[in-house]
Amino acid sequence: MEVWPGKPYPLGATWDGKGTNFALFSENAERVELCLFSQEDGKTETRIPVEENDNRIWHVYLPGIHPGQYYGYRVYGPYQPEQGMRFNPNKLLQDPYATAINGTYEWDDSLFGYQIGSPLGDLTYDERDSAPFVPKCVVTDPSFDWEGVEPPRIPLHRTVIYEMHVKGFTVQHPQVPPELRGRFAGLTTPPVIDYLHQLGVTAVELLPVHHFVNDHHLRDKDLTNYWGYNTIGFFAPHAPYSCCSQGLQVAEFKEMVKAFHREGIEVILDVVYNHTAEGNQLGPTLSFRGIDNSAYYRQINDNPRYYQDYTGTGNTLNMRNPSVLRLMMDSLRYWIQEMHVDGFRFDLASALARELHDVDRLSSFFDVIHQDPIISQVKLIAEPWDVGEGGYQVGNFPVGWAEWNGKYRDTMRDFWRGDERTLGDFANRFTGSSDLYQDDGRHPTASINFITAHDGYTLRDLTTYQIKHNEANQEGNADGENHNRSWNCGVEGETNDPKINNLRRRMARNFLATLFLSQGVPMLLAGDEIGRTQKGNNNPYCQDNEISWLQWDAIDEENLAFTRRLIHFRQEHPVFRQRRWFLGKPIHGTDLSDIGWFLPDGNQMNESSWGVGFAHSVGIFLNGGGIKQPDPTGQRIIDNSFYLIFNADPNRINFTIPNQAWGSCWEKVLDTYENNTNEHGPLYHPGQVLNVAGRSLVVLQHVD
Repeated sequence: MEVWPGKPYPLGATWDGKGTNFALFSENAERVELCLFSQEDGKTETRIPVEENDNRIWHVYLPGIHPGQYYGYRVYGPYQPEQGMRFNPNKLLQDPYATAINGTYEWDDSLFGYQIGSPLGDLTYDERDSAPFVPKCVVTDPSFDWEGVEPPRIPLHRTVIYEMHVKGFTVQHPQVPPELRGRFAGLTTPPVIDYLHQLGVTAVELLPVHHFVNDHHLRDKDLTNYWGYNTIGFFAPHAPYSCCSQGLQVAEFKEMVKAFHREGIEVILDVVYNHTAEGNQLGPTLSFRGIDNSAYYRQINDNPRYYQDYTGTGNTLNMRNPSVLRLMMDSLRYWIQEMHVDGFRFDLASALARELHDVDRLSSFFDVIHQDPIISQVKLIAEPWDVGEGGYQVGNFPVGWAEWNGKYRDTMRDFWRGDERTLGDFANRFTGSSDLYQDDGRHPTASINFITAHDGYTLRDLTTYQIKHNEANQEGNADGENHNRSWNCGVEGETNDPKINNLRRRMARNFLATLFLSQGVPMLLAGDEIGRTQKGNNNPYCQDNEISWLQWDAIDEENLAFTRRLIHFRQEHPVFRQRRWFLGKPIHGTDLSDIGWFLPDGNQMNESSWGVGFAHSVGIFLNGGGIKQPDPTGQRIIDNSFYLIFNADPNRINFTIPNQAWGSCWEKVLDTYENNTNEHGPLYHPGQVLNVAGRSLVVLQHVD
């Protein structure tokens, strides 16, 4: 075979039409071999010495090597775990820059660099060849016809996010062809696209689609890493989500993105750059550990045999190393430029920001992203916490970032279940959490509002279960959050009692209406609109079955219709999705504020009203003429004014319509007690009393 020196950049396997350049970063390796495998059986191996090394990048060019070629690496160097070195050339290693991976890992003791079962543990050395049990990297063809379809580029203030799982959404969908269910291609089918279009969401946020590993301990329990927060390939689509093989899964993913973009729906990826699937010192040697353990992972300074673990998974990637930081940035740019995705949600983002120990807002991670002309222009969403000390950082990410607002979730759950929270907490969350974001020059769109997410109860379970029921996870019900802020409405679990079920459905409508009427960016968990249940499991990370999948044969049509109406109602009225903060001051030379807060008697709340007890009822005036931002042409935006009544008290309360100055005539357009989604409802006038049912929400729209 003809072998040329090749080039150190770009990293990974790059096909130029005539051959392929291979480049691999390893700071401490002594020798590297590129291993080619036959496409016929994937077993016959040819080893090519990689002799060129520039700037710690090993590289070689092979003429005649084309897309579809299987490959991997063997890396030589010291095996000294006490010093943080774990080189073992008996282990076939995955290219960190591989854009496609053929198949999945078959668990075998040979995948570990040490001798499983030895009393010395990871201090031993294993000489068995792992290649027969390792999926092979694949050289890919980057060409693709996007047919002129461009990313929608929807601004954040118009965004409605739908968090979904690639497999779980379609695996039981009766209208998706069986061979496409659970695949990227399944999401491109008309039933899926039409459903999302009618629902009104503007972005799908996909749980991890980077190639990930099913944990060894889960396999032993006949369980599966369903969520996918166990990444091993930061450039490759997860192979089991594809109908294709031999690198064609890249084109399948692009077809999915194109189909969404054609309908004006963006694609946001949930990404896991804080750790990898290799775990702690007792984990397998699959890629990074064998390529250069001490460069890729954060190690305990005085005992580098062990790893710093801010993620609860055994390891933390070393973002202090420039080459590791470059890996992440190259990955992000790849998914933007080559795969055309529209943004990212960063799992345990605080772990990425740690320079030494504390979370540092000015870490190199933020600096590099902020200055990057490609990455800085897409949607960047942080899960603003990790499991380390000081890791809860809600409100502390810099300008340009949005955050999963865990405080919004907690406050709204507490409010509707009648917990003792002040109205000040509710007011802050409802208006975009200015207490968290305003002082840093950020806007309401920094707050990603959610009531439920993949991690925790579904909306239905939030109103059905007081305690978690995670027995199926086989951890003695010890996993998952214990303080869920849920309320079962009086009965634990499912019931045939019509009064309880009516209350539960109303509570679900209250949560949905609150979410879509709040300032900020709403995120809906897939299936909440159709009443999906996980049977009380609040941590189904390992349940690749009916517990986690969407149940298309049990759709709550009433709740689905209500959710659709809410989303379209929000999109029709810019007063609910403002780009700037409410000021609480008169606007445009009038006596009316942009927002007003009212007691049930129709009088405005004053400073003393906010500090009295734990009120559970409030009226809110939103001035349709008080929208701060202009439209794209610079014209002032005018909307209807609205009067919202929140009654989380269990009893009916009389609300008096405010005086004439706030509006002369009001039409009821939404009532969660009546499940009213009609365009035209009853009319109310100043001074008139509206009897509002307990635990319900009413929306009045001003009419001339």
